[in-house]
Amino acid sequence: MIIPLALRADQTQEYYFSVKLAEVRRIQATGHDVINLGIGNPDMMPSANTIDALIQSAQQPTSHGYQNYKGTPALRQAIAQFYSHTYGVALDPETEILPLIGSKEGITHISLTYLNEGDGVLVPELGYPAYRAVSQMVGAKVHEYPLLEHAGWQPDWEAMTDLLAALPASEKTKIIWLNYPHMPTGAPATHALFERAVRFAHDNRVLLCHDNPYSLILNKKPPISLLSVDGAKEVAVELNSLSKSHNMAGWRIGWMAGAKAYVDAVLTIKSNVDSGQFKPLMDAATEALGNSDDWHWERNAVYQGRLDAVHALLDALDCSYSTDQEGLFIWAKLPDSVESAETLVNDLLTKKHVFIAPGFIFGPKGNRYVRVSLCVPEDRIRTATERILNRNFFD
Repeated sequence: MIIPLALRADQTQEYYFSVKLAEVRRIQATGHDVINLGIGNPDMMPSANTIDALIQSAQQPTSHGYQNYKGTPALRQAIAQFYSHTYGVALDPETEILPLIGSKEGITHISLTYLNEGDGVLVPELGYPAYRAVSQMVGAKVHEYPLLEHAGWQPDWEAMTDLLAALPASEKTKIIWLNYPHMPTGAPATHALFERAVRFAHDNRVLLCHDNPYSLILNKKPPISLLSVDGAKEVAVELNSLSKSHNMAGWRIGWMAGAKAYVDAVLTIKSNVDSGQFKPLMDAATEALGNSDDWHWERNAVYQGRLDAVHALLDALDCSYSTDQEGLFIWAKLPDSVESAETLVNDLLTKKHVFIAPGFIFGPKGNRYVRVSLCVPEDRIRTATERILNRNFFD
């Protein structure tokens, strides 16, 4: 007997990297060394004091029970202090911060909280696939808004306004997803961008959801939070996490910040979906949030060396790219001589045993682009470049 799938399961595809990494493992199983430059899985350790805090907390008998759905007071206080120090943003740790089991879960919680079936959602035409996938799973109507390549991958606000005006009156657009520094293009955040986004949200009465995990990685100026803009808390929430900025991918430590009304509403859904985080993880995160500026500088110095190596790799592929990108990835355009990103990615994997990500997984506009991760040691990146340049390379 076969039980029919729910429509959301039937309409949702397995995550691209889940499928492709299975192929990578099959190649590795045959004895080949695959250099994986495709995913953003930080390979460096969290700070030593973070690990120490995890161990010490795990050894306490009182650490192994269920915790408050809003996380520990110490974690919320640490997030508030982090926002004050890093972004100059004041948050009330009791009412304006909601710890999450990662920001991907936050995308789901927010969508379940605010979207009815048939409601509209604006997502960037290039962006994190979860914005689209989760919106579709809850039955919302997804509308892509254009990004202007010639303007540094900024949203086309006029086109977005026209898009909303053209929708039928029966379709209520509730949410717009924004993400700067932008993934996958690496476009930096600016105050002007955030001010325009907040104004758009006010003018169109939509909830502006900003995803902000990359602001501390290879940032060329002081990091920015959307919540630093006047009037932002009235119309916006911000997701953030420690996965990328503190080398804590897999720890599942994130949060949502925003006005009390938004936090309370999302908590209603969250409290029915999960039972909070393991206390030692929250205690370690509390410690990590106090990492010194020097710790972040040292991590970025490593990423800078890798960035130079990735530029050399992309030069070997005759790709073009902007040098002002921020975050964990480099976005690059294919030369006219290459048929497609999918062709290049498959050829590199099967012939050179090097895996990079094709741009189309982030949206159709990425068909002529690839994305390369900085989450691999510099010597491995340079080895990948040597393989690419070696016309006779076969592992």
